[in-house]
Amino acid sequence: MRVLVACEYSGRVRDAFRRRGHDAISCDLLPTEVPGPHYQGPVQDLLSDGFDLMVAHPPCTDLAISGCRWFGQKYADGRVDRALAFVRLLMDAPIERWCIENPVSLINSRIRRPDQIIQPWQYGHGEVKATCFWLKNLPRLQPTCCVEGREERVYLMPPGPDRWKERSRTYEGVAEAMGNQWGEAVLPAPSEQLLLSFA
Repeated sequence: MRVLVACEYSGRVRDAFRRRGHDAISCDLLPTEVPGPHYQGPVQDLLSDGFDLMVAHPPCTDLAISGCRWFGQKYADGRVDRALAFVRLLMDAPIERWCIENPVSLINSRIRRPDQIIQPWQYGHGEVKATCFWLKNLPRLQPTCCVEGREERVYLMPPGPDRWKERSRTYEGVAEAMGNQWGEAVLPAPSEQLLLSFA
């Protein structure tokens, strides 16, 4: 299966799919932090390249409710409209199955409500960070390891030049769940594989 992981520089989701034998590539304006297939450039260059699945992490800076006190200025200078247009571009991509990931944001009210909201503590990380998934032809991600602890580590990060990068990383437990569950969910059933072998 060909998987596009859009707006990812960390390689975590890409590598979770690759470990399960999928042809996954990440794409971001930034270089990848770890070796692996990565396209450094606009995701628009790749959307029509015949991917079976896309997991996209559009920038949340101008959309997240956590930054609502700056919405007035962001609306005024067009940043909100541009950010929403990018989300719509991803949702309209000619890809059969996709997940758009973002925190609680204006996507909820301006485009549509999310199909699922997850927390890191459901996937082995004792932290709180509500993460929304908008899904197309994918099942909801099932919790894999509910743990104790409800620390707001990401929210409480101190200011710094790389704070936004640290806040945007996909938790490893969530990435592994995506690779396991969605990697299996989109493979043909055994009977379909048998029929394909005789086609």
